[in-house]
Amino acid sequence: MKHIAILGSTGSIGKNALSVVETHAAEFKVVGLAAKRDVDTLEHQIRRYRPALVAVNEPTAAGRLRARIRDINGTQVLAGSEGLQAVATMPQASQVLDGMGGSAGLLPTLAAINAGKDIAFVNKEVMVMAGALVNAAVKANGVNLIPIDGEMSAIFQCLEGTRDPQADIHRLLITASGGPFREIPKAELYSVTPEQALQHPNWKMGQKITIDSATMMNKGLEVIEAKWLFNIELSKIDIVVHPESIVHSMVEWADGSTLAQLGPTDMRIMIQYALTYPRRLSAPVPRLDLQEARTLHFEPVDFEKFPCLSLAYTAADVGGTLPVVLSSADEVVVEAFLNTDIGFMDIPAILGHVMDKHAVVGEPTLTDILEADRWAKSTARSVIKNHTKTTISH
Repeated sequence: MKHIAILGSTGSIGKNALSVVETHAAEFKVVGLAAKRDVDTLEHQIRRYRPALVAVNEPTAAGRLRARIRDINGTQVLAGSEGLQAVATMPQASQVLDGMGGSAGLLPTLAAINAGKDIAFVNKEVMVMAGALVNAAVKANGVNLIPIDGEMSAIFQCLEGTRDPQADIHRLLITASGGPFREIPKAELYSVTPEQALQHPNWKMGQKITIDSATMMNKGLEVIEAKWLFNIELSKIDIVVHPESIVHSMVEWADGSTLAQLGPTDMRIMIQYALTYPRRLSAPVPRLDLQEARTLHFEPVDFEKFPCLSLAYTAADVGGTLPVVLSSADEVVVEAFLNTDIGFMDIPAILGHVMDKHAVVGEPTLTDILEADRWAKSTARSVIKNHTKTTISH
């Protein structure tokens, strides 16, 4: 039986991970849980799984949780970043699932790796912000780093058994659904609402990643993630729009052949694979019926319509702390859009402005990365405060 700790247990990835645990109860024991602030869901999870250790990022929420589980023996509740890192490094856990999105997952993930834990992760921001540091830690500690995000998992699976992928790969093809605005003219994007942007055509995800899908920022971040995760040149990573979301990504080889990973749009498949790797167990998900799908479509991405893609490629090319600034500022800007403080097309405009103001550190230390994260969020908030909301095309 594998003992696991789940960071971000109250989010969509965490809940799906616990669904996998329920399906294969003889395979897993949950020993640790962590979340940002959702006390109600955490209390339910604690009563169901009885973990030894729980962490809540917000101290006041941790206090409320302690009061609500006074009748439960054997579960300790910690708070803040230190609490998250304690769950990530707890001796009882052999694998940590990092489903905690954004920069909040960086320190716990590095701590888990340095504690010798295998990592199943969906938090692309960790690789975007600190890919070099993460790779060095993985190598030094001899642990497995297994992606859960659909596109990265697909590439990971296509590369299984490859002797020399760096020499043999011609390019990686990351697929994108195109989001809810694939067929909408750019001029109409200035007036879209958060409610419209949250209507993803294929996937059920959290709010942040759903907005990133609408702006296609998620694809840009995946390009940076793939660069580090698969140690591949930026020039060998392409994005292709695939509206059906059946092909999750592809690897084109030097000999002209292409391998693709296909499947239904259900994150439990990728989560289960990461938790059971290298085994494959039965999963209670709908089966892919290609006779029903019949036709698969592919089309190029529109960089002019979705400028976040160009911002991401620029950040990846420049490197250093610029990807940190892009990723961290995006957290603030997306929140502002969800709160209707800015318009949809203000997202790339503000991100570009923040990137232009940043003095890049070329080979950042962890301290440099954390400072760039702090600076980016503070600067983004300042820009937003002085920004006039744009709702029409110029």
